[in-house]
Amino acid sequence: MAFVRPEEVIKNFNLEPGMIVADFGCGSGHYTLAAAKIVADLGKVFAIDVQKELLESVKSGARLHNLNNIEFVWTDLENSEGSRLAPDSVDFVIISNILFQAGNRLAVAKEAFRVLKNKGRVAVIEWSESFGNLGPRPDDVVKKDEAKKIFMEQGFVLDKEFEPGEHHYGLIFVKHV
Repeated sequence: MAFVRPEEVIKNFNLEPGMIVADFGCGSGHYTLAAAKIVADLGKVFAIDVQKELLESVKSGARLHNLNNIEFVWTDLENSEGSRLAPDSVDFVIISNILFQAGNRLAVAKEAFRVLKNKGRVAVIEWSESFGNLGPRPDDVVKKDEAKKIFMEQGFVLDKEFEPGEHHYGLIFVKHV
């Protein structure tokens, strides 16, 4: 069974050296580390999570791979200006498997819009269904149409859809102001 493979999924993001990336809810850091390798020393990745122990684990992975372009932010994205990043400062935001956990999904989308530069992009990777004990409870699943609605109501334009792996969907939105 092939669930989401971040190293493959990230190819859909068209990241380039020198970009500024924010990984909202970085979790175990798979996207953070993969993005840090791509944006290289001229770029930066913000690994953002509410769980300190996950951030510590990602720090260990960064040291192991000799990645010095990652900044770690312990915060709650559902708070006002939750990422603590400056407005219009980021080229790309990654939001993977956190919407189903968020009590205020709109706040997460709003924060992505706030920190992104004009024409910046956000990738949303989310569970398309409950999958036993591996995915969210059925009531917590954020359907693709609901995710589209949340982000489009914030002012994002849908750029493309992609297949990130089994039991998931992928969407990329662009900020136009």
